[in-house]
Amino acid sequence: MQKLFTQFIKDEEGATAIEYGIIAGLISLALIGVFGGLSDQLTNVFTRITAALITAMT
Repeated sequence: MQKLFTQFIKDEEGATAIEYGIIAGLISLALIGVFGGLSDQLTNVFTRITAALITAMT
């Protein structure tokens, strides 16, 4: 049992994939936080653009 546990601890196969997955997850959370904070500002910008286009068409 101890030998099996020691082999399990020393086995690094798949560790790189897990590390990349964790990094990708953290980057995703950061992007969601950034764009979530900017959503109101982006909505205001597009609202002004829409209003300007409507005014220009009339």
